[in-house]
Amino acid sequence: MAGKTVAITGCTSGTGLVLAHICGGLGAKVMMLNRTSKRAEKALEQLQNKGVEAQWIPCDLLSFGSVRWAAEQLKTFCPQGLDVLCNNAGLMGIPDKASIDGFDKQMQANHLSHFLLTSLIWPLFEIAVSKRGEARIVNHSSGARKGRPLEARFLGRNGGNLGGDGFPGMGKWRRYQQSKLANLMFTYTLPDQIAQQRPKFAGKIKSLCAHPGPTNSGLQGKTAKAGGTRLLDQYILWTALKRAQSVEDGTMGIARACCEAVVESNNFYGPAVFRQAGPAELLPAERDVASETLLWRESLKATGLSNFFESLQAFVQ
Repeated sequence: MAGKTVAITGCTSGTGLVLAHICGGLGAKVMMLNRTSKRAEKALEQLQNKGVEAQWIPCDLLSFGSVRWAAEQLKTFCPQGLDVLCNNAGLMGIPDKASIDGFDKQMQANHLSHFLLTSLIWPLFEIAVSKRGEARIVNHSSGARKGRPLEARFLGRNGGNLGGDGFPGMGKWRRYQQSKLANLMFTYTLPDQIAQQRPKFAGKIKSLCAHPGPTNSGLQGKTAKAGGTRLLDQYILWTALKRAQSVEDGTMGIARACCEAVVESNNFYGPAVFRQAGPAELLPAERDVASETLLWRESLKATGLSNFFESLQAFVQ
């Protein structure tokens, strides 16, 4: 990874922090997109103390305004382009409340803000291709993605009105499922959009995904702190942790997607057995054209983008 620049969201702890250390240890410059906190400062210090060239950019994924500001900072700090963006940050099993922009917090943090960020910094991927031949967008899904197909209401400005937190749809867990399915559908539909609208970069800007399998990443503790105290919540968290592998092992999927020498768009990595820990294998595709089409349309609408590649208008083609 020497000579490359990698941006990672949500890397104060868990898989994101492990990935930052992996990429930095392999020679990459690491851009850390995290909310302002002592943990963000500590994570940056850890990398710098190891001799890694690292930069922290404050970014709150629950605010589109913050994402737009962070995107401008990335453009300033990465004049030679961005080789890898890992959309890693995520929220899990939190109460049915709206973000400042009016969306479900899980959907905005896990997918919509990543969709917006990827669009806003698109010129950086094209610069990387022109200079080094390739760029990658890596999304982080979950075993929880399985279940219902994607529904438009979860991508709309319906925060706080998406079923509450209890039965019959297990509220918060259904919203989490939808957000993690959105991560995978975004991965699959992006290469098609590149081929249609930026054909020069088809196969060169690659879209990949991974899921960690049951992993003790610390996310479960955050869920409990955010209100996951009901018996059902405790059971779900307990069963997940009972099967969990280490956070280092859970990082294998995104590490392969970001760092492996030869990859292709739509590669999807993770443990092969549902709800079981294991090595990150190349998994069969799980494409759903209807969900992919819905995802693209509703994500553009939610983020206020007229065209996903509109940020290119400010650059000389």
